[in-house]
Amino acid sequence: MTSIITNNSAMAALQTLKSISGNLQDTQNAVSSGLRISKASDNAAYWSIATSMKSDNGAIGAVSDALGLGAAKVDTASTAVTSAIDIVGQIKDKLATAMEGSVDKKAVQEEIGQLQQQLQSVAQSASFNGENWVMAASGGSASVVSSFIRGTNGTVSVSTTSYAFNAGATGNVLFGSSGGTIDTTSGILGTSDASVGASVFSLDISSMTSGQISSALNMVQTALNSMTSLGSKLGS
Repeated sequence: MTSIITNNSAMAALQTLKSISGNLQDTQNAVSSGLRISKASDNAAYWSIATSMKSDNGAIGAVSDALGLGAAKVDTASTAVTSAIDIVGQIKDKLATAMEGSVDKKAVQEEIGQLQQQLQSVAQSASFNGENWVMAASGGSASVVSSFIRGTNGTVSVSTTSYAFNAGATGNVLFGSSGGTIDTTSGILGTSDASVGASVFSLDISSMTSGQISSALNMVQTALNSMTSLGSKLGS
């Protein structure tokens, strides 16, 4: 009769050793990768979710960078508008001074002329990454990335926010643009006012009467109102 002698204690110890060895291998993989689930065989469901999330994290990082660029463009435009408001405020002060009949209007105009050149410089220098949001033509637009979205059906998309330019007297740019060159005859500061026959930028009070200067003062105030509204939109 054939007899098979087994050592149950030894077999149990061997199974325990195999289990420990397997667990040790899993632990070493987790330590080396830094991930509790590093491959599909660890846990297929969790691995699938983790892989999608890892991919999304990369996309979200890129969107975050794009958001930073968009914010920088808006900040550049906002800073330019704030500077322009300050300069136009000074022009307003000069006009108020010129209302006094004994004031040398030509001397005041020289000061206004210097401020007008500053306005042009502010607008032209408000460019970031090749885009200028305060010197643009009507009909044009700019866009910035606003979010990354993963749908419930697994689809992903990146949404953007568009900003349409309006180069009118009550629009949202300081000056217009033609072929990338500043157009000082359009925009909040360049559009001519019918009652004055000039714009904030082209205004010349050298030979104006007090009544005409009063009209110019109203025009400048309207421009200030438009720029204040624009500044609020850019800052919100």
